[in-house]
Amino acid sequence: MNLKKDKYLKLFVIAGIVIILDQITKLAVLNNLDLYRSVTVIHGFFNLTHILNPGGAFGFMANQSAGIRSMLFIVISSLAICLIFYFYYTTPPAYSLLQTAFALIFGGAIGNMIDRFRFGKVVDFLDFYLGELHWPAFNVADSAISTGICIFIIHILFKKMPK
Repeated sequence: MNLKKDKYLKLFVIAGIVIILDQITKLAVLNNLDLYRSVTVIHGFFNLTHILNPGGAFGFMANQSAGIRSMLFIVISSLAICLIFYFYYTTPPAYSLLQTAFALIFGGAIGNMIDRFRFGKVVDFLDFYLGELHWPAFNVADSAISTGICIFIIHILFKKMPK
């Protein structure tokens, strides 16, 4: 019983930290940086740029109507959160790094879903570029999701998945 309790404590601590950091950083951007304004942090490499992303990753479906887009992303996010929770639930304690990956994805998905409920869009602000090569702006939740997915892929590639 204690192992199960510790397992869920880990999920809620990691996901909670991601959600809190994500929402605090987004609140700081919303309160201190006008929409579309950019502040150079590292010249030629990194800016803080306030963007509201109506689409999914890389602006996917950004041109669809707001109602369809919001409904679709909330449904997809809800299903993803349930699926990630299931993956976490079925991952044995011996796979601690994989559990961490699922907790990061779980927290990131909730962080972005909070924005979709509040604004119908996601607040993005981390803006990396090198010359003309420009990565789409993202946020703390996106970083957690990406890190979790990378860990998950590494587990798949190196056949370190639970049976």
